[in-house]
Amino acid sequence: MIDYFALALGHGLMVVALLRLVLRDGLDADPLLEQIASATADQRKSLSVSARNAARRARTAGDTAGDDAHANPADVDARARAQTAPR
Repeated sequence: MIDYFALALGHGLMVVALLRLVLRDGLDADPLLEQIASATADQRKSLSVSARNAARRARTAGDTAGDDAHANPADVDARARAQTAPR
């Protein structure tokens, strides 16, 4: 004889588990696809002429503001020695 209660309980628990899996928020979100999409958008932006010009303007504005990242190392050393020299 088949125990209907055991069959109903087992199948009912499987239905509950399936519903919990299906109703999860992150089910349709793939982080890898989002990362690829953002990288593609960044690459398209960096390849456009206006983005290159904006990046170039930002770099030159940073250089004139005292940014030593692209400066001549000899000039940087000379300025550092001049600042630390005794007066």
